[in-house]
Amino acid sequence: MNKPIRTISIFCLFLFLALMVNATYLQYWKAEDYNDNALNRRVIEAAYSRERGAILVGREPIAESLPVKDKYKFQRTYPTPFLYAPVTGYFSFFDQTGIERSQNGILSGEDSKLFVTNLVDLLSNEEGKGGNVQLTLDPDAQRAAYDGLDALNGDVEGAVVALEPRTGKILAMASLPTFDPNKLAAHDLGAVGDAYDRLNDAESEPLVNRGIQKTLPPGSTFKLVTAAAAMTYADYSADDDVPGGPTFQLPETSGESGVIDNEGRSCGSGKIPFGQAMAQSCNTTFAQLALEVGADRMRDQAEAFGFNSRYLEDLGPQAVSQFPDEMGRAQTGQTGIGQFDVRATPLQMAMVAAAIGNQGTVMQPYIVDEVQTPDLRTLDKTEPRELSQAVSSSVADGLTQLLVETVREGTAGPAAIPGVEVAGKTGTAQSGIDDVPPYAWFVSFAPAQDPEVAVAVMIESADYERGEIAGGLLGGPIARAVMEAVLQ
Repeated sequence: MNKPIRTISIFCLFLFLALMVNATYLQYWKAEDYNDNALNRRVIEAAYSRERGAILVGREPIAESLPVKDKYKFQRTYPTPFLYAPVTGYFSFFDQTGIERSQNGILSGEDSKLFVTNLVDLLSNEEGKGGNVQLTLDPDAQRAAYDGLDALNGDVEGAVVALEPRTGKILAMASLPTFDPNKLAAHDLGAVGDAYDRLNDAESEPLVNRGIQKTLPPGSTFKLVTAAAAMTYADYSADDDVPGGPTFQLPETSGESGVIDNEGRSCGSGKIPFGQAMAQSCNTTFAQLALEVGADRMRDQAEAFGFNSRYLEDLGPQAVSQFPDEMGRAQTGQTGIGQFDVRATPLQMAMVAAAIGNQGTVMQPYIVDEVQTPDLRTLDKTEPRELSQAVSSSVADGLTQLLVETVREGTAGPAAIPGVEVAGKTGTAQSGIDDVPPYAWFVSFAPAQDPEVAVAVMIESADYERGEIAGGLLGGPIARAVMEAVLQ
């Protein structure tokens, strides 16, 4: 072989080797990076064209993929969009949220739990399908929560969360304003972009699930935590007398800004029964109890209920409910009534109520009951797990006694259910913003001695005069309707 031919042969050999090395690098080392790249349109279109599994409540799909005659083959559809949108989220060409995102592996069919199913489909030359996700939601409770919020005046901003105290199952999670995920799942990508921009730019934040993503001052509903701390660390019982009085001057303050009052409610002039203090929601009582307990132990008690931590693993993102790390004595007194830098989600306050009803045990909340194969065989089922022991069973019994009295004789009366013993607490929290009305809260559980449901209602905004905004007036009837839906 002459030298020029030999040179060309060696050069071609190197080119061939370089090609093989590059192909191996791309297909083995970089394949996962390219496959996961959000800009990889081929992968996106393949996923978008696959039959995605259903999201189920009971036996009914609240999200499913139906065949269509276009290049994407399947259209993601939400039969009851506004009712469940905060939970399902949406599946679009550009993004996923809610359950569509957190359970994407199962719904898309890519999760390792579906390996056998996918292998059978491959060997039988059938198109792969995604698995199904069964939720814990109670359809009647969800409808009651949504309808209750929707019946309020004006453009409502608020949320309702209901839990099963013994397990941590989420029975209802409604949030207003809501949105239509069908418009974000459409195959007209230009219209999808326009719809997303309108929703994302709206001041009312319809894409936010207020049940888990919005924290606000919980106001007097936080008095459950303060009462728990007083019983745990200061040796109070439900039958004891506690500090009362029409006003209380916070320490290290002076003038009107440091005065706590009870807005005209009957809170005595000295010591009063604990039951009266809770039933009348006496600010002066709970500010003084918080000071007696102290900042560190107030924080410990709040964190025992779940504040300052994340605990919802199967739906997100979850905003962290906050209790402040550092504060003076004046601020400590304010935390006793759910103000200063205390902030909570409706899920967190539902967990506080549920824990009291569950003999002091906080159960980890969850919304995915089980995941299934496309033919509805169970692949994995969520087992209830204890998150913490917030208070002793004796303290929980004492708190329940106080909350039952609050429904029977106090501010939580609108949640009363004939023939059922209900425990509940109202809350009205100052927003701290000029011209922004207070927030209305309500928490409850029933039946009081062996609860099947605990509820938290948060109303951030509705069309009422400032004097009409109260947790009992607005939130009590909603909580009652949700409890009745579960207990029926």
